[in-house]
Amino acid sequence: MFNRYWIYLALFLIPMAFASDVRALLVISALLLTIIPAAWLWNRLSLEQITYQRSFGERRAFPGEIVDVTLRVSNQKLLPLGWLLVEDQWPPALPPEEGRLFLSPGGQVGYCLNAFSIRWFERINRRYRVRCTRRGFYPFGPVRLVSGDIFGLFRRQTKSDHLDWLIVYPRVLPLETLGFPPKEPFGEVKATWRLFEDPSRAVGIRDYQPDDAFRHIHWKASARRQELQVKVYEPTTSHNLVVFCNVTTMPKHWQGIRPLLLEKTISVAASIANYAFAQRYEVGIVANGCIPHSDQSIKVLPSRRPDQLARVMEALAAVTSFATSSIEALLLAESPRLPWGSTLVVVTAVITDDLLDALLRLHKAGRRLVLVSLEEEPLAHELPPAIERGAYHLPVSQLPLDDKLLGATDEEAEWIPDFAPPIRFAGGSG
Repeated sequence: MFNRYWIYLALFLIPMAFASDVRALLVISALLLTIIPAAWLWNRLSLEQITYQRSFGERRAFPGEIVDVTLRVSNQKLLPLGWLLVEDQWPPALPPEEGRLFLSPGGQVGYCLNAFSIRWFERINRRYRVRCTRRGFYPFGPVRLVSGDIFGLFRRQTKSDHLDWLIVYPRVLPLETLGFPPKEPFGEVKATWRLFEDPSRAVGIRDYQPDDAFRHIHWKASARRQELQVKVYEPTTSHNLVVFCNVTTMPKHWQGIRPLLLEKTISVAASIANYAFAQRYEVGIVANGCIPHSDQSIKVLPSRRPDQLARVMEALAAVTSFATSSIEALLLAESPRLPWGSTLVVVTAVITDDLLDALLRLHKAGRRLVLVSLEEEPLAHELPPAIERGAYHLPVSQLPLDDKLLGATDEEAEWIPDFAPPIRFAGGSG
């Protein structure tokens, strides 16, 4: 590395060369005074017009799938680089199959290191294969670039805070595989569908009736006929299903976290949402967990928009084990804001007396409820008859979910590090 004493040495060698009449000293001094400025200028220009990019074969994947990641370095100038060190930050849960990550002392941050030698106007690609091992939002970046002159006298570095995201959805299985009945697992659908009128699709007019609302009056037609006329709308049908996912895996949230049980609970909730979307329900998701670095519960309102399933899966991919409130408090707070004909499906790994009390209150109010329990012991709580008719018991040990694909074990620490910034889902808080 460069040291200012080298210049002092070069200047000192000039009078020494004349005094001793040794031309070699003069040559050495001239070389030092020539190489050092050239190396300094090379170093100043080394990282100019250098670009670093990541491209992903897929931005969204399921556990067990493999995603191709391409790292691309481009030198868009005449000056070549003898060496370039790239220190790219990767999530430790997604190491490349062809290499390895260098972990930070705490083990929460991984670094993918690459060294390049780039000629003028050259582009170099390096491809990696990443196996998705755990549900979550995973950032790739920031990246630090280090380079310098070809002589190794100077060094320069720059940092880019740009992040690329890879979303790993929860594990999804058919409901029959999980233990649900193959036909209408959430009750008779036809008997509960209700007729509505679509105000955006008027198909005609008719005479006014005393029970008609004034907002439906067709004033122009009434003026022509000299009597009140109301619009006739096209009838539509709608059936809503909202999944309430309880991230608490202990009777009290402060007692600890069972990561594997949490992942299985989220997987069951995702499977129910996937089934409901396939049956053309208006699907929504509410969870008492939050996204990383936020204290708001996750909520995606029911909808039948084409990308609704992706929005629900992204919400479940981002949910953490931090409980913002109890599931019973969330049920009582959110149910009045949901359409009256909605089916509320509560997926929980633990049943408490407070939860049963909340379900009874909603049942008495006329709500349609389904309780999905992942407890090992079916008789841990005696369910009231009104709740038991719509309850499913899926012992967690008997669920056909591969623990390796879920990427968690109950022997892990109680807290799983999160690596995602606040994310807002359209249509709800969180």
